[in-house]
Amino acid sequence: MKTDESKKQIGDYGEKIAVRYLRLHGYTVKERNWRTGHMELDIIATTWKEIIFVEVKTRTYTPASLPTAPPPKHAVHAEKQRLTRLAAQQYLCRQPTKKQPRMDVIEVWLLKETESSKSKVAKIHHIKAAY
Repeated sequence: MKTDESKKQIGDYGEKIAVRYLRLHGYTVKERNWRTGHMELDIIATTWKEIIFVEVKTRTYTPASLPTAPPPKHAVHAEKQRLTRLAAQQYLCRQPTKKQPRMDVIEVWLLKETESSKSKVAKIHHIKAAY
């Protein structure tokens, strides 16, 4: 079983990968881990016409579990979507923009060959306008 610390480290690593991915694909990253109250937006990015609120979900898999494992996006359930929308509304109240808002999910799939090996990025999946 993973500790909270290792879950946080995995999440932070996934967010770092997602930021790099977004920048490589022409996005400007404005904020990371923006908080309001108990809510957090993982990444806030922009294009010339949109402001994108990105929820990053990172999961670690073994080769044996990968084919049948649920995708990371399954962790973005209805309540998480509601809280992310609410946080995005709070952000837009404080930082008004004429850009069109969009809610994305980036899944980061990490592969760990053995318990003692280092995780490697197996897949990044960017779901635009996920909800």
